[in-house]
Order: sequence, then structure tokens, then C-alpha cells
Amino acid sequence: MRKASIYLFVILLPLLGCSDDFVDVESADANSENFFNTEQDYQNALIGAYDLLQTTYLNVMLGEIASNNTLAGGESATDVVGIQQIDDMIHTPINQQLVDIWGWMYAGVNRANYIMEFQDNLDFNSKNSVLAQTRFLRAYYYFELTKWFGDVPLVIDQRVSFGVQFELDRTPQSEVYAQIEADLIYASENLGYETADVGRAGKGAALALLGKVYLFQNKYQEAATVLDQVINESPFVLEEDFSQLFENDNENNNESVFEVQYTDLEGASFDCFQCSEGNIAVGFNGPRNFNGPLFESGFSFNVPTQEAYDAYTENDLRRDYAILNIELFAEENQDYNEGAGVSWTEGFEHTGFFNRKYIPRVGDMNIGDQNLTNPNNYRAIRYADVLLMAAEAHVKGSINTPLAQSYVNQVRTRAGLGPTSTTGNDLVEVIYLERRLELMGEGHHFFDLVRTGRAAQQIEGFVPGKHELFPIPEIEIQLTGNRWQQNPGY
Repeated sequence: MRKASIYLFVILLPLLGCSDDFVDVESADANSENFFNTEQDYQNALIGAYDLLQTTYLNVMLGEIASNNTLAGGESATDVVGIQQIDDMIHTPINQQLVDIWGWMYAGVNRANYIMEFQDNLDFNSKNSVLAQTRFLRAYYYFELTKWFGDVPLVIDQRVSFGVQFELDRTPQSEVYAQIEADLIYASENLGYETADVGRAGKGAALALLGKVYLFQNKYQEAATVLDQVINESPFVLEEDFSQLFENDNENNNESVFEVQYTDLEGASFDCFQCSEGNIAVGFNGPRNFNGPLFESGFSFNVPTQEAYDAYTENDLRRDYAILNIELFAEENQDYNEGAGVSWTEGFEHTGFFNRKYIPRVGDMNIGDQNLTNPNNYRAIRYADVLLMAAEAHVKGSINTPLAQSYVNQVRTRAGLGPTSTTGNDLVEVIYLERRLELMGEGHHFFDLVRTGRAAQQIEGFVPGKHELFPIPEIEIQLTGNRWQQNPGY
């Protein structure tokens, strides 16, 4: 992966040259001030803004590892030290993975801002849609940034070049949220539920993300309103069979409000930040030196804990399709390979469990490196998540308890569980548990624990007043002339 010395300030905006699910685009001089002369130029630049979504594989992995759902794993205690540190809550401002998240998310912001900077160059039929998708993406990247780092520099409708760091300050999180809300409201008002191309953001994605942003700010009435709108108006429904939900032949299904698109092709251009069009987390999550049916090998990172596995009841249909119990799988496939059975190598912090939603599948790689080119899409926003967020908003906002119960029970029914009739704080606890079980392995749990004030009780080593946020990368502070104040505790 190619890294600039300071991501926020010297991103050159390589918009083109990376191939993905949306379209193949030929290289062009994306730095030109005269780039936006045709509708296709805007469409090509929009592809570039979508492309940085692929780097969020790291956000997803660490959102689990930082929580009590999984351990870092890997080969040893020194395998990707930054991941190990986050798992143990001893991360510092020089953590490389945090540098990557900061840099990649700001690269996405900058690509979106590049389009917005020249939004008035040209009028064309699809302009409202292009700008709406652009603003959705900018909101998505800024939401990731403020989730991880709190107050962050807020730059709107213009690119950031080197030298500006001496003038930029960190913007209060409340103002960042206000801009995110404005972008998502605009996107929701200018997009339809149906999208012209698979993988593009639509009205449902904009409203669902807006609801999540409201929920993170405890704006329960606002969250309930927009999430109810998705539930009542959109075509999204729960898939009947949870066991097939994360298989590669069931991508972009009826439950997928928004998916990050991956392919099994390696990026061919030096301009590609990630140097891969595949989901890198999938290779990281796989069993080490695995030999058996259905799955392929990986690096045994992000291993679920026994406590996470035991959080499911025996009759919960989600458990064995969210978490792979490798010993049980070996017993069930003892006749594999003419009786030789299933084999694997135990990695560091081996628990016997793997993230089944995102591990390599047999036959999912046609070209390139198995550990870089897995085509498994990331289900960034699922309808089940929308139902559970809406239920939480209704209960905690004292809006409509029976409606909240009905939302939760839709999710529980698919899982093979009976309905809940609890109310008040007991219902809130049911919703918290359902979020954990339903969204296991999808990168949400750490932030759910933080925003609901439960992290210190459930994450070993979590220090209140410090670990709610991650540190601003030290290189960013140094290159502002040490003008920025570090997050508390670091």
C-alpha cells in the first residue's frame, strides 16, 4: 500500500485507474483544474469517491477487535503490532492502523470534496444524483472519522493541499455531525430507493445512516422518524434464511441497504491506495493453514471469544453462521479427504472460533493473491440493523414501545427465537443483546458499547475518559506545528 507522509494534506486525488464493481475507468489527469468538462468526468470522479470505501475493511476488523467480541489473533503477539495494541487497549498515537484509518477516510473526503469544488462547472441530467451520492459518501467518511477520533478538521467543498495544515483546526464533533446530517438530508431528498447501478447509495442508505448519526447523538425522536421512514417506505426486507445472508452468491440482497463492493481482481495502478480491489479483512480472518471443505486459509486474526459464542442460546439460528466453531466443523466433516479430516494450524490467542461471515470461501478467488483479492462484499447497513436502531430509538425516546417490540421481534423470529414482551430498561437490554448477536463480526460492537456507556464494564483494559476515542495520529499533530491538542489520555 502506498502511503503519503501526511494523508490529510498531500492527497493528490488519484481518482481513476482502479477497477471495481461499478465500472472500468481509464486513467486521466485527475489533478487538472479543467477536469470536469463532461458528465462522464463527474461519473468517473464519483467512482473514485466510492473506491475508498474498500479501505474500510480495517475499520470493520478493528471495530470487533477493540470490543469484547474478538481477540487480535494472528501468528504471534508481534504480528501486526498495532492490531495487538488496540485489542489490549494500549494503543498510542503512533499506531500504524490508526494512521491508515485517518488517512484513508480523509482520502475519501477529499475525493468527494473534489467533485463538490467543481459542482457548478456543468449542468447535466444526472447531476442531482451525482451530487447526492457524493454528499452521502462524504458523510460516510466523516462519520467514520468522528466515531474514531472525535473532533476532526472539517473541510467542505474544496480539496486540501499541503500548507493548509497550519491554518486548519480540529472542528468540534457537534459541528461535524451537523454537516453529516446536512449531507445525508440532501442525499435522501435527491435519491430514490431504487438505484441505477448495483452498489450505489440510494435514499434508503442515506436515511438509514442519518438515523444512525442521530442515534449516536441521542436524538431519539429524529432517529425514530427517519428509520421508520425506511421501514415503511423502502423495498428492504429481512432475508428469510440467515444462513445464506453472507454468502458471495447472495450479495446485494433484499436486506442490504448499502454494501461496500469488492472484486477478486488486484488493482493494476500505482495510484490505488489499497493496491487491491478485494476485501483484505476476509483473508485476515480465515483459519491458518486450513485444509477442508467450504473455506480457505487465512491469517487467523479477529478470532471470536468463547464469551461471544456463549452469548447465543443453543436454539439461536444465527450462531453457527456468524461464528465458525472449528472443532465442531471438523467433527461434522471427519470423512473429508478420504478420511483424513479437516486440519488447520492454531494461531496466537486461538479460541477455536472464526468470523464465519467474513472468511475465505472455496472458489471465491479467480486471480491474484488469495489474501488480498477476496470478493466478499461488506454489508455496511443491513435492514436488520435498521430495525434494531429504530427499536432502540423508540424505547429510549419513550415514543412507541409496542412498535419497538414488533421491530425487535422481526429480528428474533428469523433467528428462531420467541417474541419479547419486555418494556422499559429490560427492553433496552434485549435490544442491546440482539444488536450484538445479529451484527456479530460486522464491526459495530465497540462503538455500540461506547455510545451506550457500557464499554468500561465489558472491555478489559478500557479506561473511561480515554478509550471512548482513539488518538489523533502523532504525525498529523506534528505537521500542524503541534497546534492540535491530542485526545484525552494519550
